[in-house]
Amino acid sequence: MKIKIFVLLVITALTACSYKFNGASTVGLKTVVVKVFENNAPLVVPTLSNQFTEALKTRIRNQTSLSISTTEGDAVFEGRITGYDIKPVALQSSTTPTAGANRLTITVAVKYTNNTEGKEKESFEESFTKYFDFPLNGAPIQSALPAAIENINRQLTEDIFNRAFAQW
Repeated sequence: MKIKIFVLLVITALTACSYKFNGASTVGLKTVVVKVFENNAPLVVPTLSNQFTEALKTRIRNQTSLSISTTEGDAVFEGRITGYDIKPVALQSSTTPTAGANRLTITVAVKYTNNTEGKEKESFEESFTKYFDFPLNGAPIQSALPAAIENINRQLTEDIFNRAFAQW
């Protein structure tokens, strides 16, 4: 009997808790707007804007119970992709320098606005940068870019999500 009561209390406490096990807090939030992140980088990949925006929406859907709205929300994510750069790294020879890998770097400027009363201080405007190194294995760079972009988007959305909802 005591075990049943204890289990019931634990379940009640966990369901009433507004924190998720990932450390995110969405107290007071019900809806969020994620505006399209325009690609303003000097080197423009046509699909990157949509890929990044959808990656951020997916992270929010998967890690919170927030509804994504297109018009008004308790919180708003907006911004732009400001950097997209590919550079050679891991030089292999000192006599005839050749790259052993390339580094893709993406920078995103994010403005997060928390519109809930008393939570305005959680709003921020920041840039986030991540990179991914991929080896040159004889294949064209274009064949490695989709996986590199996906990896960077995963890292960027994690950092942005944590900054907005876990205040890291």
